[in-house]
Amino acid sequence: MKNINAFGEILFDVYPGARTVGGAPFNFIYHINKLIGKGNIISAVGDDDSGNDIFDFLKTNSLSSHYVQVNKNHPTGVANANLDGNKIPNWEIKLDCAYDFIEAAPKITRLVDEDSECLYFGTLAQRGSVSRNTLEQFFGKKIKYFCDLNLRQNFYNLDIIKTSLNNANLLKLNIDELKIVNSMLFTQNYDELKLAELLSEKFNLELVCITLGDKGALLYSGGKVDYYSVHVEKVIDTVGAGDAYASILCLGYLNKWGISKINKIASEFAAAIVQIKGALPKDDEIYELFKEKIK
Repeated sequence: MKNINAFGEILFDVYPGARTVGGAPFNFIYHINKLIGKGNIISAVGDDDSGNDIFDFLKTNSLSSHYVQVNKNHPTGVANANLDGNKIPNWEIKLDCAYDFIEAAPKITRLVDEDSECLYFGTLAQRGSVSRNTLEQFFGKKIKYFCDLNLRQNFYNLDIIKTSLNNANLLKLNIDELKIVNSMLFTQNYDELKLAELLSEKFNLELVCITLGDKGALLYSGGKVDYYSVHVEKVIDTVGAGDAYASILCLGYLNKWGISKINKIASEFAAAIVQIKGALPKDDEIYELFKEKIK
């Protein structure tokens, strides 16, 4: 298998008294690397202390920084997390950050053209025209495209959503995002399965995933449907659960697992992540367990 590569934000998630390296594309590729050792993040950081800290983090965790650009005019991204009563974060994301200005450097273009099995992307890094135009240059290759929609604040519009869905083979979104997409595209009575079918048909998607919070996830592919959920006794926080699910979803899709197997293992991995603090495990114990499951 060639590399799985992720385009988009790498930033600091800031909590009361703490900050951690994050961003959905980065969390996703962190898991991919820990599980199969084949992944790169395509992003940008500022020429600042936070950018240096991110490069140190990548080096410490044996992650490539080869496709992370340094922007001298814009700061490293920041997302401030406010956890609600259910420990679900509401994000306040700073504007005009380095990852809004990712450029189509030759080495990144070569990576996508020559060493990509799949390109993961979302909508947040498309809020600025520079990164959006760069991403659009990478569409239309003979690879798979995974759109993890990740609608944040008001950083999306109908054109971004349509372009993303038109270029995706695999789509993941949560129930709140599904309601937004429905209101913008279909205006149907809300029905998860019907909307999964509509999305699949309208945008020629091979696999649609709708995450349902503590009710699990729905997978739809070519008329086949699978629901699965894992009961978790004690949730520490839900930060990064969707990114964890996405990593197994992608691996299962690329390896042509059945949707029931994908949903079960992806849900179990997400359940393991909500039982730790933060999006990324502090050691490799969880990964060793799931390496056995994905063989």
